[in-house]
Amino acid sequence: MGVDYYKVLQVDKSAKDDDLKKAYRKLAMKWHPDKNPNNKKEAESKFKQISEAYEVLSDPQKRAIYDQYGEEGLKGQVPPPDAGGPAGASFFQTGDGPTTFRFNPRNANDIFAEFFGFSSPFGGMGGSGMRSSSRSFGGMYGDDIFSSFGEGRPMSQGPRKAAPIENTLLCSLEELYKGTTKKMKISREIADASGKTLPVEEILTIEIKPGWKKGTKITFPEKGNEHPHVIPADLVFIVDEKPHSTFTRDGNDLVITLKITLAEALTGYTVHLTTLDGRSLTIPINNVIHPNYEEVVPKEGMPIPKDPSKRGNLRIKFNIKFPTRLTAEQKSGIKKLLAP
Repeated sequence: MGVDYYKVLQVDKSAKDDDLKKAYRKLAMKWHPDKNPNNKKEAESKFKQISEAYEVLSDPQKRAIYDQYGEEGLKGQVPPPDAGGPAGASFFQTGDGPTTFRFNPRNANDIFAEFFGFSSPFGGMGGSGMRSSSRSFGGMYGDDIFSSFGEGRPMSQGPRKAAPIENTLLCSLEELYKGTTKKMKISREIADASGKTLPVEEILTIEIKPGWKKGTKITFPEKGNEHPHVIPADLVFIVDEKPHSTFTRDGNDLVITLKITLAEALTGYTVHLTTLDGRSLTIPINNVIHPNYEEVVPKEGMPIPKDPSKRGNLRIKFNIKFPTRLTAEQKSGIKKLLAP
């Protein structure tokens, strides 16, 4: 069967796509020729084999042929199991003879660059003969490659980023309704060229957009304290709502609960209220208001953040105060009035 690609990648024959990716990531980083300057020949051979194994096993058609015919069948003159399938079209050669399948392994470094998004994480390409790329890891992220891929200690430790600093940003319902600009004074330490830290004060401007909800995060990148060998933390403000004396919020809706008497509930009631942007609303209700009654006023709720010209609804609920006792005369009068 020639080379056992499953053994090369140290996976079993039932390995799924994720298993193959994990195996390739680990082994390709271990055997990259630029990481093995003292045994470059062996590393190049292993690196090529790892890449070839991953290329075959991660492709369903190539894997099917390999499982059936082995490496020789894959690179020889064995007809593929699905000669008409579109997936295999690019692997066919049409000459004078019949159409046959022939697998030519791709350049190992092309596979590596495609998988990781850069060609060499280890600086110079040395004598490996592998092509360099302007997207080398050093140019993108510094030298700390392994922290991105969970591979233990890096070869050359780059600066780590401090954990985000989170602060609650209390906003009134009026501010979240209309939108507002908040100025926040922060104190932080910055480092000069010699690495000495100095305290500074800075004003941050936060634009609160109409309709923003509790939990919305505003991030100011790297506004934490500066220390040597550490990337400053991001400063994160998390919106929270102050309780309101009149309204509560339910998603994009505003809800208000009014206390009314039983007589008002039965005979009609007019709601007078002031909106969050200062307008006076008058809403007459001529229906009988029962304990679960809810009056819905369309488009008088909170602005919808994605389209502030649209709004949720205002929902008016009622808390009906029943009399604790009635006189005989009141009872008699009510019976007469409400008799069917």
